[in-house]
Amino acid sequence: MNPLHEENGEDRIVAAAADGEDTAVEAALRPKDLGEFVGQEKVRRQLDLVLKAARARGATADHVLLSGAPGLGKTTLSMIIAAEMEAPIRITSGPAIQHAGDLAAILSSLQEGEVLFLDEIHRMSRPAEEMLYMAMEDFRVDVIVGKGPGATAIPLELPPFTLVGATTRAGLLPPPLRDRFGFTGHMEFYTPEELGRVVHRSARLLDVAVDTAGAAEIAGRSRGTPRIANRLLRRVRDYAQVRADGAITREIACAALEVYEVDARGLDRLDRGVLEALLKLFGGGPVGLSTLAVAVGEERETVEEVAEPFLVREGLLARTPRGRIATPAAWAHLGLVPPQQVSGGVRGVGSESTGQQGLFGAPGTPREP
Repeated sequence: MNPLHEENGEDRIVAAAADGEDTAVEAALRPKDLGEFVGQEKVRRQLDLVLKAARARGATADHVLLSGAPGLGKTTLSMIIAAEMEAPIRITSGPAIQHAGDLAAILSSLQEGEVLFLDEIHRMSRPAEEMLYMAMEDFRVDVIVGKGPGATAIPLELPPFTLVGATTRAGLLPPPLRDRFGFTGHMEFYTPEELGRVVHRSARLLDVAVDTAGAAEIAGRSRGTPRIANRLLRRVRDYAQVRADGAITREIACAALEVYEVDARGLDRLDRGVLEALLKLFGGGPVGLSTLAVAVGEERETVEEVAEPFLVREGLLARTPRGRIATPAAWAHLGLVPPQQVSGGVRGVGSESTGQQGLFGAPGTPREP
């Protein structure tokens, strides 16, 4: 079996999605109020004003929409909103609400002022979504009783509540739903300095000694994501306890992360496999996504959705109408010498700029994006 299969999807140590262990540990590491929350300065300041104003009025807070990549703190902020408003919180997700009746059951059982956290809100079914419009705006839902011509709509009044929606793909939210949120916050990736503070705070809670250089090394390999930083910290802690004196230094962090195959820029085995195939087999591209996926022994969706976003964000890979191409930074990162440079990028396999026939078609033949 191709070893890349073992580290695709969410099984990777650098995956931003939470796994079972993360869910248990993150409960202890999550900050409890906005003062403890690290990073996201703009969102924190704006949200602080929204919550303080609501408390001063003695009213429930406006509905809140949080968007951004996985692992940046959307769930944590929802819990902080509930804590700041001194209200209970109920947590569910879009995929769990497949029928309007599912949503009606949840809404009808809410207490006054309760916070309803709806994760991956863009994946909710359309009938439930349309029911949510009225619930958010008028605090009312219409429950349909019966079928056919004899069906009757019974209005059901709801207590005032605060909906906190979280999404990794804000563009998939229909405008009528998006416009009903009183506050929208976009979560940005963290800087290495902010992640260093996250690592220090988590280390204190885990009772692990880590120096500044060690925390910076972990932060620099965490792909701008606190969840990944906490996961790497736990793996480095394990290494330090087994192979050292338990304290984390830069040398210990480097040795531990080498064991887990996370390099200095946060790339793991799958990421490097994609880059190596692109550089060594296809001369830096352009090459189609399906061809690239076959070369690394992965599904097209795995390459496109799991590895590619980070590689593009790091400036190691670029998408073009003719296929994927490697950037000069990719050649430098893997210590390889690029072929002759041409205008617009690195000469690739069958590139139009070379005027030569490539391995996968004649010059000018369109490649798949």
